[in-house]
Amino acid sequence: MYADGAAIPGALDTVARLRDRRIPFRCVSNTSSRSRRLVAERLRHYGFDIGMDEIVTSVAAGAALLAEDGRRAVAPFVPEAALEDLAGFDLVGGTAARAADGTPPDAVVVGDLGERWSYALMQEAFQYLRGGAALVALSRDRYWRRDGRLVLDAGAFVAGLEYAAGVPAALAGKPSGPFFRAALATLGPVDPATVAMIGDDVWSDVDGARRAGLQGWLVRSGKFDPAAVARSGIAPDRVIDSIAEVAG
Repeated sequence: MYADGAAIPGALDTVARLRDRRIPFRCVSNTSSRSRRLVAERLRHYGFDIGMDEIVTSVAAGAALLAEDGRRAVAPFVPEAALEDLAGFDLVGGTAARAADGTPPDAVVVGDLGERWSYALMQEAFQYLRGGAALVALSRDRYWRRDGRLVLDAGAFVAGLEYAAGVPAALAGKPSGPFFRAALATLGPVDPATVAMIGDDVWSDVDGARRAGLQGWLVRSGKFDPAAVARSGIAPDRVIDSIAEVAG
């Protein structure tokens, strides 16, 4: 829907057409760099008329998963701008303002810290996991596009912690089935087969959606890579050049 600090051409008109036709939609994202409130603010800055209740993020999904499992003390490894969506927990260690006081946290939450990742942060997360904390991954995405190039996403760091600590991560965001089902639930009673997930990631967006019973549409923008799609063996239900083709 946006790239390089602006709405993709045609994206604003697409949202307007969906509104006019009363076709419900949700903006679902694995972003863990900011809260839902800040995502909504960014979209408004780009000209989109989209409210918080129409946004589903992996951080919000992670909070729901933690609450479901009865976790209270959480070590967040996400940017500070996302911490408000984890405000219902006792945040210690990681990027929280308060250091762990000797009592290990119940869970380690891993999102995208980008270039802020360091050996010290990975070691800290590893120690919590070795102490019995659960590992919650907000994303397993391999890479994303920034400043015209592909850069590592959270998946590489999640995989490293799983390997080192010998514990599997519970996935909160795409492509997990619970994430897509939670997003569908916000639309009310709906047949998943009549819903299209539109995204640029053949694994998280297309394959994840199809496994959850939705249609998976691949868009040739963002981090779309035809060679990676060919290697994946995943066949999207539809391939479009731009979000502008939706509701055209």
